[in-house]
Amino acid sequence: MSALTGRQTAAIVVMNLDRVQAIEVMKHLSEQEAESIAAEIMAIDRPDAATTGRALAAFHHLAAGAVSPARGGRDIAAGLLEASFGAERAARVLERVAATKANSSFDFLNGAIPAQLANLLDGELPQTVALVVAHLPAEQAAAVLSALPDPARTDVAQAIATMGTGTQEAISVISDALRARTGVLRTRGTPEAVGGVGPLVEIINRSDATTEKALLANIEARDPALADDIRSRMFTFADLVKLEERDAQRVLRGIDVRSLALAIKGANKAISDVILSNVSERMREVLGEESRSLGPVRMSQVEEARAGIVRAIRALEAEGEITVRRADEEEYVS
Repeated sequence: MSALTGRQTAAIVVMNLDRVQAIEVMKHLSEQEAESIAAEIMAIDRPDAATTGRALAAFHHLAAGAVSPARGGRDIAAGLLEASFGAERAARVLERVAATKANSSFDFLNGAIPAQLANLLDGELPQTVALVVAHLPAEQAAAVLSALPDPARTDVAQAIATMGTGTQEAISVISDALRARTGVLRTRGTPEAVGGVGPLVEIINRSDATTEKALLANIEARDPALADDIRSRMFTFADLVKLEERDAQRVLRGIDVRSLALAIKGANKAISDVILSNVSERMREVLGEESRSLGPVRMSQVEEARAGIVRAIRALEAEGEITVRRADEEEYVS
């Protein structure tokens, strides 16, 4: 390490103190300061003698090279934090450190073109691809998933939904291998990742209608319970009837007439009634005229129009402008 930051220097000094002294120092730090020091202790692990000497010299201790390097690592950081703050606070600090590192795990792939990234991952085990895809921003992950051929796409989706927490060692190996293959320089961090139904739903929510329909159908063929769980967490076009009137009106104001006319084609009476009762009388007349002018249309056009409405609902929900009641949420009574 040719250059040390202030936090790295402080971490090496703490590592070289007697344990009792180190604990006493940590007790005098704020939780945020202790978190920063703990993160550096975990990252540095085993500094060499020259690095240790430079750090200690900065604090007017021993000359460079005169001190045997101390050990760092997660266990050392965890021990110091626990002795300084107690087990519960120490666990919270370590969780935040791990979460911060997780955000940068596969950052070098964020700008990759989805089709190219899908090709890069071609031939890997579904669990490996799932680990990578789960670390990507949801929109990019959706595009990568769409670019994968079936049955690989379904294999990966199922792996995302059912995987637990990836080990730091496994993530490090996969991340380093991808960096080498993409020619991107190694960056800091080898974090943990957590899969589950939630991340998969987030990815599917940003997929196109065709990908969403195919994925759910294929997952249902393999694992009906998992498919039911995924659907219960997703808002679909049929769930329009669950929206409060003011929320339905807010959604419909942002949808163009042609999309609404397409979406209503073939819809059941309950959904049509929700749409027609939450637009103005003039809009109902325009919708009728637009629907008649459309004539027969492909089902794929209808499904895409409905998917566009659902995406609008999900976006408004994410912004906090409307409230969507999920299947597993209790209703309010007065």
